[in-house]
Amino acid sequence: MKKIVLLLSATVVFISCSKVGKDEFLITGTATGIENGKTIILETQDANGMGLVSIDTVKVENGKFEIKGKVTEPSFHMLQLESVPGKEPYGKIPFILENGEITIAINKDSIQNSKVSGTYSNDEYVKFNEEMKVVQKSLMDFQNKNMEAMKTAQQTQDTAVINNLMKGYSKIQEEVGVASKAKYTTYAETHPKSFISALIIQGMLNDPSADVKKTESIFNSLDESLKNTKPGKAIKTRLTEMKSPSVGASAPTVGDAK
Repeated sequence: MKKIVLLLSATVVFISCSKVGKDEFLITGTATGIENGKTIILETQDANGMGLVSIDTVKVENGKFEIKGKVTEPSFHMLQLESVPGKEPYGKIPFILENGEITIAINKDSIQNSKVSGTYSNDEYVKFNEEMKVVQKSLMDFQNKNMEAMKTAQQTQDTAVINNLMKGYSKIQEEVGVASKAKYTTYAETHPKSFISALIIQGMLNDPSADVKKTESIFNSLDESLKNTKPGKAIKTRLTEMKSPSVGASAPTVGDAK
């Protein structure tokens, strides 16, 4: 009985420690080395999906910032740090805005190395990107290794070297493309609760060579909560369109059957 009471007490403490409720998010950020008063901008895609719009702004105070609000489903957002006058604007930090407590540590000297963590989808997003870097490493290595050679060949108009480098690049690019597709598919098949899986499936349906039946099967295995997100609804619509007769196509008459 004593163990049960202790367990229940621990559960109550754990629940009470949560800083967010249903359909709420809390971004707790660190901005080491960034002066007080600098603005952090929370951005999302506009209604047409053609650009970004600001939905909230906060000020950095003692190297920290906090953004809290409502969210009904996961979606990609960006954080933008106010630029320093006379210098290039900082890059944007992509992350998934979703219910829960999200931690973002801004690296002002290397924005792409900023750290995002705290919720399932964001942890998965970070892990997936790291795994994709491994898959695409050979392509990046080839680029880095041959960058100077290509630059010199272009300056001297050495077409033989240029063509040889392009041929080598294309070969590795094709291999990486095949490996990347396999990685996307495997991830979506094995992570039915990850928002990343819904985005992968949406991308798969834009590929003319995609196996529609297999893609639909992967989609059907997703958690119901993902099927009801904007990407999930878009996938349903796209699958329906792909399985329907082309618009304007006439139905065959009885006499057409052979």
